[in-house]
Amino acid sequence: MDFFIQGFLVCGGLIIAIGAQNAFVLKQGLLKNNILPIILTCFACDFILISLGVLGLGSMISESQVATVALAIVGTLFLTVYGARAFRSAYQGHVALELSDDNSVQQSTWKAIATTLAITLLNPHVYLDCFAIIGGIAGTIPADSKIFFLAGALCTSLLWFFSLGYGARLLIPLFKRPMTWRILDGMIGLVMWAIAFNLAKFAWQLNG
Repeated sequence: MDFFIQGFLVCGGLIIAIGAQNAFVLKQGLLKNNILPIILTCFACDFILISLGVLGLGSMISESQVATVALAIVGTLFLTVYGARAFRSAYQGHVALELSDDNSVQQSTWKAIATTLAITLLNPHVYLDCFAIIGGIAGTIPADSKIFFLAGALCTSLLWFFSLGYGARLLIPLFKRPMTWRILDGMIGLVMWAIAFNLAKFAWQLNG
């Protein structure tokens, strides 16, 4: 049980931090846009990556400098474009400003899943978190106890994404105000560009 709690708390400390993935899930939860597929996609990514990190297989991927730099560059470009779109939405406003409790703005399920995968997997920080931090801590745990650590970490991921995605609906009355949407889009744009800047810096330092 101690290792389960340790995994739960370690993963919680990493996953709850504000980032591109959380900002995306929050917005889709407010829009009621394919939220279940998005949540399950986020959890599936965590399940695979955290499992690889805890079992020690992720180190082989993280040790490839070429792959890491390439991923950082692609992630920088993607987040720069996504951030620009968020700023444009903040400036122009959008149809979701009239959001009500019984309607929603829908897009293709596959498009939502693809965007979720891009935001999650094109960010090298997710690999550092899962392989270096979570994997590093798991490396100090006895082999027969790693499964409990892994279970705790995965429970955090599942609970967090369901809470964020469906809990966002409690904020819908607040987001009926156009200015609230503009503020959220502006914050998302800032988060995306801040991460893009750090990824570019990360790639430059690795390549230097």
